[in-house]
Amino acid sequence: MKNSLRHLSLSIALLACTSIAQAQTPQGKSLQLSAGMHLIQAEVAATEEQREQGLMYREKMPANAGMLFVFGNPSTQCMWMKNTPLPLSVAFIDASGKIVNIEDMQPHTLDSHCSTRTVPVRYALEMNLGWFKQKNIKPGMSIGNLPTAR
Repeated sequence: MKNSLRHLSLSIALLACTSIAQAQTPQGKSLQLSAGMHLIQAEVAATEEQREQGLMYREKMPANAGMLFVFGNPSTQCMWMKNTPLPLSVAFIDASGKIVNIEDMQPHTLDSHCSTRTVPVRYALEMNLGWFKQKNIKPGMSIGNLPTAR
């Protein structure tokens, strides 16, 4: 009986640790980011499938909501707006959380909007068109609470 209780306690502890580890690296979930004093509720697109889907077919998005694309290795990244009816702005962000550049994107276009080739990026944050400009968020500023590398 004593061993069974000990085994059950260890199993519960292991399950709790696993849940905490999964919460620290969300995929397909959302997390709260910060940009200066502004808070962002961001859906996380961390898998190839999630990044390919992105915000396609979305008709609207709340004012302080967005989508955070998480890439495995820092590199040049490009975004497009195929099947995306929302006009968006995208901030390309390096591994330390610093915004490298911001691009505005028009709906339903196949134009490529890329990070600068001089600084590899690990993240891209899509927000409603003009959100960064309205909040005075510029390249060189940092985004807080980004998920860490796995």
